[in-house]
Amino acid sequence: MSKDNKPSKTKISPWLIYGGILLIFLAIQLVAGGSAWQDPKSTSLSNFYKYLDSGEVDKVVFNKSTAKVFLKKEALAKPEHEKVPKKDLLNNENSGPHYSLEIGNGELFQKKLDDALAAGKLNSYDPEAESMWGDLFLTLLPIIVLVALWIFMMRRMAGGGAAGGGGQIFNIGKSKAKLFDEKNDIKVTFKDVAGLEGAKEEIQEIVEFLKNPEKYTSIGGKIPKGALLVGPPGTGKTLLAKAVAGEAKVPFFSLSGSDFVEMFVGVGASRVRDLFKQAKEKSPAIIFIDEIDAVGRARGKNNFSGSNDERENTLNQLLTEMDGFGTNTNVIVLAATNRADVLDKALMRAGRFDRQIYVDLPDIRERKEIFEVHLKPLKKSEDLDTDFLAKQTPGFSGADIANVCNEAALIAARKDKKAVDKQDFLDAVDRIVGGLEKKNKIISKEEKKAIAIHEAGHATISWMLEHAHPLVKVTIVPRGQSLGAAWYLPEERLIVRPDQMLDEMCATMGGRAAEKVIFDKISTGALSDLEKVTKQARAMITIYGLNDKLGNITYYDSTGQAEYNFSKPYSEETAKMIDEEISTLIESQYQRAIKILDENKDKLLKLADILIEKEVIFKDDLEVIFGKRPFDTHEAEVITEA
Repeated sequence: MSKDNKPSKTKISPWLIYGGILLIFLAIQLVAGGSAWQDPKSTSLSNFYKYLDSGEVDKVVFNKSTAKVFLKKEALAKPEHEKVPKKDLLNNENSGPHYSLEIGNGELFQKKLDDALAAGKLNSYDPEAESMWGDLFLTLLPIIVLVALWIFMMRRMAGGGAAGGGGQIFNIGKSKAKLFDEKNDIKVTFKDVAGLEGAKEEIQEIVEFLKNPEKYTSIGGKIPKGALLVGPPGTGKTLLAKAVAGEAKVPFFSLSGSDFVEMFVGVGASRVRDLFKQAKEKSPAIIFIDEIDAVGRARGKNNFSGSNDERENTLNQLLTEMDGFGTNTNVIVLAATNRADVLDKALMRAGRFDRQIYVDLPDIRERKEIFEVHLKPLKKSEDLDTDFLAKQTPGFSGADIANVCNEAALIAARKDKKAVDKQDFLDAVDRIVGGLEKKNKIISKEEKKAIAIHEAGHATISWMLEHAHPLVKVTIVPRGQSLGAAWYLPEERLIVRPDQMLDEMCATMGGRAAEKVIFDKISTGALSDLEKVTKQARAMITIYGLNDKLGNITYYDSTGQAEYNFSKPYSEETAKMIDEEISTLIESQYQRAIKILDENKDKLLKLADILIEKEVIFKDDLEVIFGKRPFDTHEAEVITEA
């Protein structure tokens, strides 16, 4: 069917329907009760008889209890009727009724009207049956509004269930998974996923299981039931799932772990059953559950109420569907999370999630590939080197690199450039990691000198120590919440030795040590340094077992359940020893930094003077003062110092 021949699917808002019903009731009231725009004045029966005897009344309409009085035009001009409105709400001449009254005895009232009619003092009167429409409408209006509002809210709450359709309340237990198949245009393929070779290889094999199962089952193999993508945020777990949806020629059901959770009891388990029922009907199929930790968290944890936990019921149903008595023929479950440590053990066992695919942060080679993918839509300069960009961004995830490319394009556009160049990317990295420059922040000369001495202390120590990260750039222009920032060039290590950690701690304490050496005073500017070095020292002693006094022992819990314990895994005596060792370790590196800076005090002051003058110094400035660094240099990373 062509686009022109497609039937129109105009959606009518429910509020238009409710408004139409309300207008109908108002019309009924208008027809039944006369003009709705007039407000007749109330009068007494005696006054009415006086008007009647004087021949001022034109017409009377009455029922058993009330009467409405219409005056003659000439009577309206008299002073006693001056309070009667001469115009109605629509600014038309007020044709009546002009007065309303309680009639009391109906027979006597009608006899009076008959006498006036016979005497020519009244033109006409009209007895009518009492209208019930107005009272009925006013009685039922609140009920009608509440029922209409309830129906509307139920439709909104139940709407969006892809499987149920119609959005009715009875579909609240239907699965909310979005179905992607050959009819849907999924443009993401494995070619769009740069790096992640190991994870991509295993994911491609899962697609192959469904495309050609006989290749594996013919020799007795069984198709895996599930694969769990685990890794830090932004590493490409959901992107891999999108690539599977684009590559697999089978139905692909996608939803989030939170889609199972609802305000009604039992809805989560019902949606799990409905999801797997649809997948079985369309098998072979793939189910992708993003952020599965929303429903897959370990049971029995943090449930102090002792009540029936809806999330646990949903998890129990998921466990049963993945590997219970019922068979899920050719249905593979993919899931993604960055909190694998909190998942239930029953969910992680073989037979449910047979494979755990770790999606790690990209290395320098993978970062280059990711940059090449995100640089395609940008207008970039011809001399842009992707190897250089990859070296400047260690520790960046795929999402971070995408953000760097976008930020660089925005910076180039802000400067009215026609192409994005190397400096734009460097500014983008500075912007993302350090924050926005605050050049208009008011800083006194004394504070500026203290910041320069602090940053020069970091630079000096890092240049002098072998395992400390050599410096690339230092600035004393405030960025974000920091008063100064330093960019370093660390190597990407897989294992770290104690001497390397101690050198890094010493360089971190270089800022406060420089303040002590030059001013013989210290300030609050070293807060982030102290936080970082304290974490490092605690990790050396309590996690990695690198302390001689405590020995080869760790208090690290890889299961992530330690947070639920109310007591520490060591005694008060050990806690005191840990605190003493942390303090001793930090103070020793602080004194070591003071000693190094005392020996190089002249160079430290010279470096600080250049920093005050230029506000930004680079590696070349350090080489002029200190000479060539005798140690090897490594890839680049950005670290912010307060």
